[in-house]
Amino acid sequence: MPRPNKPRNICKMPKYSVFGPKGVKMNKLNKVELRIDELETIRLIDLFDYTQEEAAAQMNVARTTVQRIYNIARTKLAHSLIEGSVIVVEGGEIVLCDEDCEKCMEKYHTKN
Repeated sequence: MPRPNKPRNICKMPKYSVFGPKGVKMNKLNKVELRIDELETIRLIDLFDYTQEEAAAQMNVARTTVQRIYNIARTKLAHSLIEGSVIVVEGGEIVLCDEDCEKCMEKYHTKN
């Protein structure tokens, strides 16, 4: 029996939770579920240019876990872009940081 997932620290919830091709009804498209922790790895590594080690420390998980989550997220994003699927951001074992989390705010100001 696999051990349960360790909750990942997330600095803030995504502003939007559904993305898809314009001009096509959502019910006619396949959906790809992108978990909140997967989106967080994309945000930290691709948007804020964190290393996997920095992202792992921020999310309070091992670097290998961040690498695995990141690879899964990129595969889902590529599939959605190539196939024209709708991305729905939801789910995952997460812990939301306090709004005034010093660790998050410090990283935002140094990486932006």
